Amino acid sequence: MLVSLISGDKRISFAGCAMQMCFFLCFGSTESSFLAIMAYDRYVAICNPLCYPMIMNKKVCVLLAATSWTIGIPAQIVQTGLVFTLPFCSSKEINHFFCDPAPLLLLACVDTSMNETLTYIMVTFFGMVPFALILLSYIRIIATILMMPSAEGKRKTFSTCSSHLIVVALFYGSGILLYLRPRSSEFPDSGKLLSLFYTVLPAMLNPFIYSLRNRDIQTALKRNTWHKMVPR
Repeated sequence: MLVSLISGDKRISFAGCAMQMCFFLCFGSTESSFLAIMAYDRYVAICNPLCYPMIMNKKVCVLLAATSWTIGIPAQIVQTGLVFTLPFCSSKEINHFFCDPAPLLLLACVDTSMNETLTYIMVTFFGMVPFALILLSYIRIIATILMMPSAEGKRKTFSTCSSHLIVVALFYGSGILLYLRPRSSEFPDSGKLLSLFYTVLPAMLNPFIYSLRNRDIQTALKRNTWHKMVPR
């Protein structure tokens, strides 16, 4: 995508498009799994703080990370193969800024109902199931926070989840709107804008969102802001 924006060349090879879509799907399912694991991590830290070192030990963390990276790869490779074995019509112009399954299926000359059903199954399993786990984790977290006697304690505890919640809202909010829309929408140009919110924006904003919880970063920002406000 960056090469196309910089060079102005909007072409991509057939193999390159297949690889791009495969990596996109694999990384998307991995991101979804990681967000669910992070929600579980926050749940254990807030709801069971004394058991946290025992539950979230190094072995468990490595196992969860490895599972997140590997669980979606075989399924997404199969989905990519099923899309790119379809016969495509004379038009080879993709109405999108990257090789996404939905606009590619619109170029096929045959019935793609099986592929669309598979896409919904994948979205449900790798998107909605982790999202449900995130919701359950935060229901328990919020219930625990509300039982805290101190208002300051509630604020500090909830603030530890703020970065994760922002990323979840960006990633899942736009993804749900895009993939669970009625079929009659025929992937209009609004789909491109929604795609930006779960592909480009989270990756671009993650370093800033998570760094704002770092005290050194906060101190540096305050210092720079103060120096700009004080006249010399």
